[in-house]
Amino acid sequence: MSEPTPDPTAAADAGTGEPQVAARREQEWRRVHPVTPFVRGWAAVVAILVIGGQQVLDDVSNAIKAADSIRSLWWVVLLALVVLVGIIFGYAALAWRMTAYAVDDDAVHLRKGILFRQQRHARLDRLQAIDVRQPLLARLFGLAELRLEVAGGSDSGVAIGFLKEADAQRLRADLLARAAGVKAARRGDRPAPSVEPVEADAPVEPVETPAVGERVSTGSTSGSTDDVVPEAPERQVYEVPPTRLLLSLLRMPGVWLGVLVLIGVGVAVAITRELSILFSSLPAILGVGGYIFQRFAGEFGFRAALSPDGIRLRHGLLETRAQTIPPGRVQAVSLTQGPLWRGPDWWRVKVNVAGYGGGDGQEGEQQHVLLPVGPREEALTALWLVLPDLEVSDPDDTLALLDEALTGDARTDRWFVTSPRRARLLDPWSWRRNGYAVTGRALLARGGRFVRHLEVVPHERTQSLGIEQGPWQRRRGLASFVLHSTPGPISPAVHHLAEDEAARLLGEQSTRARAARAHAGPERWMEGQMEGQTEGRG
Repeated sequence: MSEPTPDPTAAADAGTGEPQVAARREQEWRRVHPVTPFVRGWAAVVAILVIGGQQVLDDVSNAIKAADSIRSLWWVVLLALVVLVGIIFGYAALAWRMTAYAVDDDAVHLRKGILFRQQRHARLDRLQAIDVRQPLLARLFGLAELRLEVAGGSDSGVAIGFLKEADAQRLRADLLARAAGVKAARRGDRPAPSVEPVEADAPVEPVETPAVGERVSTGSTSGSTDDVVPEAPERQVYEVPPTRLLLSLLRMPGVWLGVLVLIGVGVAVAITRELSILFSSLPAILGVGGYIFQRFAGEFGFRAALSPDGIRLRHGLLETRAQTIPPGRVQAVSLTQGPLWRGPDWWRVKVNVAGYGGGDGQEGEQQHVLLPVGPREEALTALWLVLPDLEVSDPDDTLALLDEALTGDARTDRWFVTSPRRARLLDPWSWRRNGYAVTGRALLARGGRFVRHLEVVPHERTQSLGIEQGPWQRRRGLASFVLHSTPGPISPAVHHLAEDEAARLLGEQSTRARAARAHAGPERWMEGQMEGQTEGRG
């Protein structure tokens, strides 16, 4: 392995008592795997084919007529397709040429863009999660994409891809160690995945003027496993069998509604003998079927494990995803149960993680899932992965409190404060379920009669609080207490409390949240442990 030439400016900085500044400036910019243009190009080709297929299905008769009219000009169509594919792959290759990344102890840096150059920085002390994503085509080449989610919104993440799968896993372990505050014994303190370095003359300069002392690697940087920290061990906690996942989908009300629609369409076609009815309803049928398949494929083989670097989740049938959520990054947890899941007592667990954002489509929803479907014991295990101790005044009452939170109501409540009786006109079905309980670690908000739900928000993760009151609530002396979390599928709230109760909760919860944040651990979660060990040795 050829070592890059030391930067004199960085050395000067180090000699003047600024080693951290010198290390930060001493960056090696690397390219991703050379097969990346092929993987990304085919993704664009498939997207175009899907869009074209949808257009054909929307108007089959006109599509057939158009095919007949251009049958004699097949070579023109073929040439146009070849040109289109060439443009797509050429653009992908140029984008690969203009993409590079670098890692230091403080951040991950990414440069990309052809016409409009971008340079993004993901601070490691703001790291919320790291995902290793493998689309189907990337799996065939043994490649993976590394995506870092940082606090700051849904578009604040940095995606590095594609790398060899082993390199992506090593880089993930290295970044988690850096984010935790662990200093690895690396040569020159640099990550060393075996990817192609960037030549000195490659046009990868950002729009802004680069920092003094910044350099670009020109030699081979194929590192060894000694250059990065080993992957932390893990202990598997639970796994979702495919049969349970499939049965849970069949128990969804939307599936049965889709089956009834399909039967109705079949009866209408049989009576009228008009196939146009089938073609007109085909997009809706394919949409329902596509949703079910995407959910099954996305949550297939779901496994959760616990590790010193956080919660590790693996799932996926066609596209696999390995998520790592560092300790303390979960902002809120929800447990939900639909009416058809009550027989086997199944629950679904989701989380809000800063950086993931609200998510778009099925993929955006799946990245917030902590347990797709499982019995109550597994659902509570998923909750304890995030909050190992709710700090109930009597630890022996923890399970009883959670049972009350999941299935209880005002008639049997011991810990929960619920809506007053005058709220039954505004919420006749759920007013006995609506309520909250407070422990030393979190606030629990529950609701829902047909679809039961429980939200758990750690005090230190409270973003802000509020009281909402509509005209009908004001008339009956009611108000809703709202906890504002980071963007995601969970919006914690306690509906239809008495006005004075909501005001009292607002003041008390503000005090609890402020005190919890003051005692929260450091963003680099291993630093506190290492300092404690150092003090103990001293």
